[in-house]
Amino acid sequence: MNARLTKAPVAKAEMLVRKPVAEVFEAFIDPAITTRFWFTKSTGRLETGREVRWDWEMYGVSTTVLVKAIEPNERIAIEWDGYSGRTAVEWRFSPRGDAATYVVVAETGWTGDGDKLVEYVSESTQGFTWTLAGLKAFLERGIELNLIADQNPDAVKSDWRKN
Repeated sequence: MNARLTKAPVAKAEMLVRKPVAEVFEAFIDPAITTRFWFTKSTGRLETGREVRWDWEMYGVSTTVLVKAIEPNERIAIEWDGYSGRTAVEWRFSPRGDAATYVVVAETGWTGDGDKLVEYVSESTQGFTWTLAGLKAFLERGIELNLIADQNPDAVKSDWRKN
């Protein structure tokens, strides 16, 4: 097979969450909420120009996040350590009436050959899909599904909840 990419790849995941836009937006700004459905630890709230660290203790990994832009209830843009170096991630929040929000998250900026780029897009899309599904379950039903750890149980550190 001789497939060639003609444009930069984008990982994208989307989800309707039946909660007001301010509540959904805050779930990504405030680590006290985000840790209930995505990463396990953070050094602080997202603020434009601020650098924070996010940890996924179950896997023993972390990333440094630089907050590039925050437009309240509309958009969050960050730069973080992607699979091949720093990449850009952007969340967009669109109200759907007073009681629902459509969330779109996209990641771009990887480097590597075509096979690696396809792998990065696939893994990132899958990860953000699990994240949005966990967000939806938590905000709409108050359920913590533990999707991030359960999607790869063989890689989870056995003692991670002791930290």
